[in-house]
Amino acid sequence: MSKNPSQPPAPASLPEALVATWWRPFAEYLARERRYSPYTLRNYRQAFEDFHRWLATSGIGDQAYDALSARDVRDFVIEAQRRYGRRTLHNHMSGLRALAKYWLRQGRLRRNPFVGIPLPKLEKRLPQFLTEQQMRQLLAGPQRLLEAQEIDAFTAGRDRLAMELLYGGGLRVSELVSLNYGDVDLESGVARVMGKGRKERLCPLGKVAVAVLKHFRDHHALNRAPADPVMVNSRHGRLGVSEVQKLLKRYLAHAGLPLNLTPHKLRHSYATHLLNAGADLRLVQELLGHKQLATTQVYTHVSVARLQEIYAKAHPRA
Repeated sequence: MSKNPSQPPAPASLPEALVATWWRPFAEYLARERRYSPYTLRNYRQAFEDFHRWLATSGIGDQAYDALSARDVRDFVIEAQRRYGRRTLHNHMSGLRALAKYWLRQGRLRRNPFVGIPLPKLEKRLPQFLTEQQMRQLLAGPQRLLEAQEIDAFTAGRDRLAMELLYGGGLRVSELVSLNYGDVDLESGVARVMGKGRKERLCPLGKVAVAVLKHFRDHHALNRAPADPVMVNSRHGRLGVSEVQKLLKRYLAHAGLPLNLTPHKLRHSYATHLLNAGADLRLVQELLGHKQLATTQVYTHVSVARLQEIYAKAHPRA
């Protein structure tokens, strides 16, 4: 059913009863049982709200999900393409499928109406990453700003530690801010992290990251018990994800690097540099905590592209 322009505009917020009935139990399940990040929850909440606003303006109304036809959902997808990019649309549909799957298991639904709906193909994008030289420039930023007296020693040590752990351990930013002293074995240089889907893995941090961590702990950390956070703010509370994003932008600007690079791009750089140096693909998969090898294989394309670039510049027959 297509959107009817004669319908009144959707309300700014959804009815509380609707949110309490369909969203809140699902969100609690994702947070407590699946340990999804706040960003995934935010994106899924946006998908939930967007879909129900569309229902309110489409003439369909807030009927039960299993009463929706495939045509209804296809109409939503077609309309949503006018407002969202393809990747965002895929993420929204993933959230809606997960929502319906949850209520299917709870016995509230008889079927999942979001399964089998064709979506526009995603463009193939290679992950962005920094070269080894760019990484050196980025990681040198805190010390340079400290020497210029633009930041204090605590900030320089903390910011250097954040970037060294993201790059040296291949951590997700959510894993970084969740890291406690009890999760790190400084003698072996290995951190135990809880990744997506509550999947635990061991991450070698590297000698440099371990040395930076020891220095920060010994000179700046007020609390070092096993349950205390490694990454802290100026008040020595746990550092937030947005604070990591903000500090990274400071050093990207200082190094003259693109400001749109996110903490996750340091993880991309970690994987790319490992493969460029000859690391086994399955080893990199294990280090990254990827469930599927195909997820890791994208970095081989980056490595091949880099090799082709070097060849084109260096070989007389290129």
